[in-house]
Parts: sequence; structure tokens; C-alpha cells
Amino acid sequence: MARRHYGQIGFVDHLLRKRVSKREDKLERTLGLIDWRRLDRLLDPLSNSRRGAPGYPPLCLFKALLLAQWYDLSDPGLEDALADRLSFRKFTGIPLDEETPDETTFVRFRNLLREHGLAQELFDEVNRQLEGKGLMVKKGTLVDASIIEASVRRPSMKEGEVSKVDPDATFTSKHGKSYFGYKMHIGVDQGSGLIRRLLTTTAALHDSLAFRGLICGDEGAAYGDKAYGSKAHREWLKELGVKDCLMHKAARNTPLKNWQVWFNKAVSGPRAQVEQFFGIVKRSYGLARARYRGEARNATHFLILATAYNLRRSLSLV
Repeated sequence: MARRHYGQIGFVDHLLRKRVSKREDKLERTLGLIDWRRLDRLLDPLSNSRRGAPGYPPLCLFKALLLAQWYDLSDPGLEDALADRLSFRKFTGIPLDEETPDETTFVRFRNLLREHGLAQELFDEVNRQLEGKGLMVKKGTLVDASIIEASVRRPSMKEGEVSKVDPDATFTSKHGKSYFGYKMHIGVDQGSGLIRRLLTTTAALHDSLAFRGLICGDEGAAYGDKAYGSKAHREWLKELGVKDCLMHKAARNTPLKNWQVWFNKAVSGPRAQVEQFFGIVKRSYGLARARYRGEARNATHFLILATAYNLRRSLSLV
């Protein structure tokens, strides 16, 4: 099915866009931050409308999903906002005389991103461009994980702790409290605060098992709490030539040595930066709990969210 092409803009669009362009708003600056054509090429194979009206340009829809992250919008809320807000139309490239996508279009497009594994490719491409601008400091990588509660009701003990609605979600406990859902594991660039790596797992997976997937190998050091401080991880970092800044954990009947206590205090300061990401996305990006069912769908959402976060974060770095 043919796809809409938004090339030339109308006279009214030109006047309004000229008026809006005088404002140095965040959306305007984000448009000039990266080369969006590279993302468009990644999305080119997609055809998100197999029947009915011509499909919207994939890049237009991806930009719309970014808006949904920044402004904490549901799919129906995003549909309404695109129809009402001139700045949103300008950012996505939808002319005033064209209809805006409906919520079903966003659902289908997100599913296509998941099926083709494109959320990861888009995240990686944005990071490549930000790295090319010198925004990735690479002084160190701060690793951590956060539990994201499932979007569904917790199963009862009679159900064997498996949800019939979302069987991928699992239980875990932290500080004596139980949780049900997923985990978002991240590797944050020390200094810039940008997300370099992101992994999604069920909540039951121990943080340490995701550690190697969060280290790039070109950073100066790796920071992590006591959950990551195993002998195997320390030896692996040494092989990579990455400085070991993982906190030490006391063993049974073997308290920490004085130097280890001092070391833990020294690395706790830099590690605090990793908490900023989780705080922002849970307060401002609507990630108090998962929005979707299934590990794959949530992984796609988390990657889009991290891409949006990195773009917005970069505005304060350039």
C-alpha cells in the first residue's frame, strides 16, 4: 500500500512554521541535534499500513513515539495532541492539511518495531551520532537495575505465581518487599549521564547476570553496587583493561577490611548519577509501572524511552 509523502509545505504551514521557529524550544533544537535521515533509512523497510489508507512515513511515527515519552502520553493522548498542537505537527513533519495518525496506527507501528528489532537499531544509531559529537565521555560506565512493576494484577499463590495474562512477568524481593514484573538494566556514561546500554529482563533475574551486557569495553572504569562485585567480574574487567570500581560485599564471618570500606564510600559518589535516570523516567516519563504485557513489548518500550531520554539529555550537553 502506498505511503504518504510529506514533501513541500503549504503557504499556511510556511507562515506558522516561520512564526514557531523564532522560539528556541526543545523540539526545535532536537530536530537539529542529529541526522534524522539515518534513522529514516533504518525504518525504510517498514510498511505500517497493509490495507486501508496510505501509511504514514515511519520516521513521522517514530518521532511521535518520542513525543509520547517526553510528555507522558498514552496512545489516545498522543493522537489528540498531534491533532491539536502545532509544535507536535512540526516536529513529526505532518502538514496542517493532513490527517494525523490514530491510536491504532501507533500500536501497529510499535509492533512492527518489535517484530523487526528496530528499537535497538534506532537506539544504537542515535548513540552513534551522539558519540560522534563527542557527547559520550567514556570515563566510566555506571551500571544498575530497577524493578518495573507489571501492568497486570499480581497472580495469587493458587496460580503458582504465574500470571495467565502476562506469563513473562516474575516475582522478586528487595529490602523485604516483594515485586512482580520486569527489570530494566542500564549502563550510564559517567559524566554525560547518557544511556549507553539497556537490557530488559524479568524481575527474577539477578542484577549481576546482566552485568557483561552493560559494559562496552571502551570505558575507563566500571562502577556497580555490591550485587556486581564478584571475582569473575573483576577478572573479566581486568582482561578488558577497564578499571574495577565495583563495590565490595562482606562474606559470612568475613567483614570488610578497612580499605574496602573506604573504597565503597569512594565509589558511591559517582554511582549516584545512575539513579537520576530512573528517577526521571519514573516521575516524568510515566514509568511508574510497565505499560505493556510481555518482555519483548516492554523491551521495545524501554529502548524507545531511553532513546528519547538521551536526545533530551543531550540538549543540556551541546
